[in-house]
Amino acid sequence: MTNQQEPKEHQLLRQCIAGDRKAQQGLYDLFAPTVYAICMRYMGNSDDAKDMLQETMVKFYQKAAEFRFQGSLGGWVKRIGVNACLDQLKRNKAKFTTDIENAFGLSGDVNAAQPLETKDLMRLLGTLPVGYRTVFNLYAIEGFSHGEIATLLSISENTSKSQLFKARKWLQSKLERN
Repeated sequence: MTNQQEPKEHQLLRQCIAGDRKAQQGLYDLFAPTVYAICMRYMGNSDDAKDMLQETMVKFYQKAAEFRFQGSLGGWVKRIGVNACLDQLKRNKAKFTTDIENAFGLSGDVNAAQPLETKDLMRLLGTLPVGYRTVFNLYAIEGFSHGEIATLLSISENTSKSQLFKARKWLQSKLERN
């Protein structure tokens, strides 16, 4: 592929690998909003999401030379972000199984009679207990299978299925109550 046919993100990455700081900033500007949104879905709050965005971008720059220029650079960066969030959740010893009775005690103020806007949906997802939220994000948003989720989170496939079921019931309950 000639340089003119190469995607702009690939050109920026090549320049970044060569030490070009402007290219590094260009890649940050290109991917930071998407990576931040991913981090918010997993971490549930802005401060932790910002920390994970920074960790993701540092890992991305450190591993930049490993990219093979064959697939989507955006997909690769997203995967780094998801993995960084999952690693952080594991480091925090987040519980991937949560007592369903405790989960139902959390507050939420989204009205089911009104159409959900993205920000309302994201806020509602952010109130899910960490185990539910993590499995829900991986399955429903990122498209992982239960087998893949089980491997990523070091849980059984049945636990993944159970957490997804409970997350859906929890969300449904919140929407019905409001």
